[in-house]
Amino acid sequence: MLEYSIGVDLGGTNLRAAAVDRDGKILEKHAQSTDMTRGRDEVIADIVSGINTVRQKIGSSSKLAGVGIGVPGFILIEKGFVTNSNNLPVLENFPLRDEIERLLGAPIILENDANAAALGEKWMGAGKQVDDLVLLTLGTGIGGGIICGGRVLHGAVGMAAELGHITIDPNGNPCGCGNFGCLEKIASATAVEAMADMMSLGDHLNSVQVYELALDGNEKARMIFHQMGWALGVGLANLINIFNYPLYLLSGGMLPAWEMFAPTMMEEIRKRSFTFRSTPTRVEQATLGNQAGLIGAAYLPYLAQKL
Repeated sequence: MLEYSIGVDLGGTNLRAAAVDRDGKILEKHAQSTDMTRGRDEVIADIVSGINTVRQKIGSSSKLAGVGIGVPGFILIEKGFVTNSNNLPVLENFPLRDEIERLLGAPIILENDANAAALGEKWMGAGKQVDDLVLLTLGTGIGGGIICGGRVLHGAVGMAAELGHITIDPNGNPCGCGNFGCLEKIASATAVEAMADMMSLGDHLNSVQVYELALDGNEKARMIFHQMGWALGVGLANLINIFNYPLYLLSGGMLPAWEMFAPTMMEEIRKRSFTFRSTPTRVEQATLGNQAGLIGAAYLPYLAQKL
């Protein structure tokens, strides 16, 4: 009998689900929009409907190992709650895991979306050959996931790996988290856009437009990516010095600008980390793109079976 799991990637506007077999092969996929303004019951109904759609495509002759759901925000692991998620306010402090389990009659595992992406890269992506890695997701903000011994490092309650809020500049700009000079205030897409606005590069340019200006040789735009690379280099050097892991991956929407920020980033890492200079530590691009979280979420039930 074919055994499969279902991975779900839940965002503020879209929901994706996929059936994945034990070899990491995607068997079926489904995507639909989600509307958080319709209220909690409707959002949960959308999640259940998406999962059931995939189950129906697979058919009743196959065995469902479980469902993993990656969501933005903190996951209180033992309670199965989502908390501090700007994208999913209607699910705040609600027993989401238990409610979906009740409606589906199948085991559910909740996971932070960046943690799920890190797990996906470890299972089927750039981290297949290692058991320990760190992933930074460079998007609107900066997320992170840490894989230790082949499993997600959660911390005491599930709030580990908030890597976007590493302090890079103690006297830097204030962040929504309450800190100052966080990594995501310097190296995210939002930060790139804010710097472009401050330097009067154009009227409300997005990060792609800033990148295109840098490609065309605009020195101010190049300075922005130099600053981004510097911040990432400082952050990664600290992570390398702390963990001494073999692999550090970067993913997300800012990855196409790699050639603009990576040289400065690598120079800063070499300058600040003796561990990096003296060991075969790798800093590379992730390979699964936006499939990483989906695949990682699907891996969660298989991983749970190994406990």
